[in-house]
Amino acid sequence: MTPADGAPPSPGGPGGPPGRDPALRGPAPEDPAARRPDPGAPDRWGPDRRVTVVVITRDRRSELLRTLDLLADLPERPEVIVVDNASRDGTADAVRAAHPQVRLLQPGRNTGAVGRNLAVRHVTTPYVAFCDDDSWWAPGSLSAAAGHLDAHPGLAGVVARIVVEPEGTEDPVVEELRTSPVRGPAWLPGPALGSFLAAATCLRVTAFREAGGFDPRLWLGGEEELLATDLAVRGWWLAFAEEVTIHHAPSRARDATGRRVDGLRNTLWYTWLRRPLPAALRRTWYLARSVPRDAASARAFARALAGLGWVVAERRPVPAHIERRLATLERAQRESTARQYVG
Repeated sequence: MTPADGAPPSPGGPGGPPGRDPALRGPAPEDPAARRPDPGAPDRWGPDRRVTVVVITRDRRSELLRTLDLLADLPERPEVIVVDNASRDGTADAVRAAHPQVRLLQPGRNTGAVGRNLAVRHVTTPYVAFCDDDSWWAPGSLSAAAGHLDAHPGLAGVVARIVVEPEGTEDPVVEELRTSPVRGPAWLPGPALGSFLAAATCLRVTAFREAGGFDPRLWLGGEEELLATDLAVRGWWLAFAEEVTIHHAPSRARDATGRRVDGLRNTLWYTWLRRPLPAALRRTWYLARSVPRDAASARAFARALAGLGWVVAERRPVPAHIERRLATLERAQRESTARQYVG
């Protein structure tokens, strides 16, 4: 989840896109007048069947089991779906033994972020909350997020405050969420965002399906930026909610350099898929000048260039009003200390 792992974008920022999972297609955004808060909705501190939690994992058996223990203790008692991305450490057997109530999906290969797409196919609740195997939702936060989504039908997702464990301190990215430069409508429950961190977000399932989920070619590392922009093009909003909290105990079992390569490659692909030509050139030039001059950065640019054919074929620059919103994020992205292409 840590931003430096893939340097995802600063979060203050027609038809299903090619390459997305067609099984995720869903209805158009709801009419704002069609849905009102349900006075009979579950209490924040009691069982709540509005949210399913989806966890993707690979070779982190002990950390995953801790997360599942904590999710099982939540007052909301959410359904939990685990996608085991071809773990080799006995993860699947351990989950079956310790948490037989969890729905376990085994695609047989490392699907990366696309494992979330696979899980959402099985979701029957209106909302889905993602977390990683080294993070977990705080008691009451799932119900709080669902309450915001119930109350605001134009809201696609709620991004949580991230608390880093064991220190109990806020992740540095939280301040960027609070001070997002994106201007949104007054009805939002918190600051409007231009992107999100998947492992700290509760999303509306219909919006996720309509936008096509995570693009399989981006795999993992900053994959949220493309989905967030496609949601915005369709009229959806994302917001930070101060009272919604997720805890993150960063795993040591991670490939920081590999994640940086994928994150930088994905940033370049996203830039050329959705930004108008002047913005795409500007951002590419800035990245070329600012990222570390090392083998990892060279690999990222080479891999981005290798995908040029499909990127050009599927390039769809955003409308002017969305580009204005994205442009407001560039300064925040450049000044961010929480989001660096390092590792």
